Amino acid sequence: MYALAIHGGAGVPPKDKMTAEEQAALLAALARCLEVGETILRDGGTALDAATRAVCELEDEPLFNAGRGAVFNANGEHEMDAAVMQGQDRRAGAVAGIFGPRNPVQVARAVLEQTDQVFLIGPNALDVARSAGVPFEGKDYFFTQKRWDMLQETMKLRKVGQESDDPARRHGTVGAVALDLYGNLSAATSTGGMTAKAPGRVGDTPCIGAGTFADNETCAVSATGYGEIFLQRTAAYEIAARMKYAKQDLIPAATYVVQKDLAPRGGSGGVIAVDRLGNIATPFNCNGMYRATVREGGIPSVAVY
Repeated sequence: MYALAIHGGAGVPPKDKMTAEEQAALLAALARCLEVGETILRDGGTALDAATRAVCELEDEPLFNAGRGAVFNANGEHEMDAAVMQGQDRRAGAVAGIFGPRNPVQVARAVLEQTDQVFLIGPNALDVARSAGVPFEGKDYFFTQKRWDMLQETMKLRKVGQESDDPARRHGTVGAVALDLYGNLSAATSTGGMTAKAPGRVGDTPCIGAGTFADNETCAVSATGYGEIFLQRTAAYEIAARMKYAKQDLIPAATYVVQKDLAPRGGSGGVIAVDRLGNIATPFNCNGMYRATVREGGIPSVAVY
C-alpha cells in the first residue's frame, strides 16, 4: 500500500474572493504535483523521494508560497525555510533563512544525507547546497509581482497601525507526506514564511516536531498555518504522541490537535498526515487548505475548501 498527500498552504481567501479561473489553476497545479509524487511511489520509489519531489514541484509553481512563489520579508528580501524527515530512523534535515537555491527542500535533504547535522542556517547551509549540486537562481527568478504587491500593501497598513486580515500573508507553505510500498513514512515541508515577516524570523516549517515530523510507528505530518502557535504547541509531534501514547487513530488525533489545541490559541491553519496503514488526514480550522491526496488503487482527490 502506498499513500500520498500534499498541500499548498492554508492561506486560502474566502470563496467569494476567488474566481473560478483562479481556483481551476490552483486545482490543476495541485493535481500535477500529486501525480509527480504518486508516479514515484507507484514505480517502487521511496517515501522520501516522493515527498521531496512533490515539494520541488510545488516550489517551482509560483502560485504557492515556497521557492519561486515565496513572499518577501519586511526588507523586501526572500528568506526560505524547509525540512525533510524519514520515519524509519527519524533522521531529518532542515534549513532556515536561505536564499538562492531553486528548491530549498533539496537543501534540507542534502543536510540529511550529506552531513551529521539536522538543522543548518545561512552560509553553511548554502555551502552544503553547492556541494550537493543543488541548482541556484537569481533574484529575478524568485520575483513575482503578486508577492511584491502584497508586501507593499502590508507595509502601508503597518504605517497606520493596521495589519492585513488576508490569510495568504500568514499561512503560505507547501508540503507532502508519503507512505511507500516498503512501509516507510516521510514528510517534507517548505515555505517563504509570512509576508513582511521580521528578517531572521523562522516559523514552524523547518522545526522538527512542529511543522514537520515522521515516524514509522505513528505517522508523517506536514503543517501549514500561524507558525508561532504551531511551534509553541509542537503541533506535528503532538499528533504522533496522541497516536503512540493515547492510542488514538490518525484522523481523531490530527483533528483534535488542529481544532481543539491550535484553534483556541489562535493557531489558524491545518495539517496533512498519513499513517503506516495508509490512512490520510487533512484537517484545517480556517477558510480552506490547498490539498490533494491519493492512495494506491484509488482516485486522486484535489480540493481547496
